[in-house]
Parts: sequence; C-alpha cells; structure tokens
Amino acid sequence: MRASDAIEKISLVLLEYLWTFKGFLIEQAATSNLKEVRWHLAQILPKLKLNLNQEERQRVVDILLSYFSDGSSIVITFAMQALADIAKQSPNYRPSVLAHLRELTVVGMPAMKAHGRKRL
Repeated sequence: MRASDAIEKISLVLLEYLWTFKGFLIEQAATSNLKEVRWHLAQILPKLKLNLNQEERQRVVDILLSYFSDGSSIVITFAMQALADIAKQSPNYRPSVLAHLRELTVVGMPAMKAHGRKRL
C-alpha cells in the first residue's frame, strides 16, 4: 500500500520514471487484491497513455472494468475516473466507457453517482 502511494505521488511529478515499469504496474493492477493498491494504480495507469501500445491499453481498460466488481467504492470510483481519462485519450473506448459510467451513475453508491455525472 505504501509503495503504491509513493508511486502515485511520483507519477504526479516524474511520470517518465515509471515508463520503464509499465509492464510491472499493469501486472500489479491485474493481480493485486489490496484495495489501496488498486485505487492508486487506477490513478497511475491512465497517465501512462503516451507509453502504452494498443494491446497494453486494452489490458488496462479490461483491468479497470474488472475493478467495477470490487467491494470498495473507492476502487470503483477511481476506476471510473481512470476509464473516463482513457476515453478522452482514445475515442474508440468512449461508447463502452460511457455505457459503464451511465450504469454506475444510476445504480452505484452516492460517490459513484456523483463522479459518474461529472464524467458524463
């Protein structure tokens, strides 16, 4: 948890330092069961946009969509934000992301509804 928090803080200032570790970060996002790690990685992964190929971007989208079944509303909310950021960068993801955001805006917890309305 502490390491993911530190990495997220680094991504705010020195994102290019993380490019070398994009595969590791994606793998951790896919395999970690810790909500604290997941929400920090949900904040980091969309920032790697310039350094992701199409296959990696699709994997990130799939991972973030899987976060919607997480028991933590914080993880889900950060995944919503991350997907909205990716949809801005990659228009081909917009229809799918918009559908998911609309759904969570209707059925999600209050924070999810509020974030969903802002992102839509």
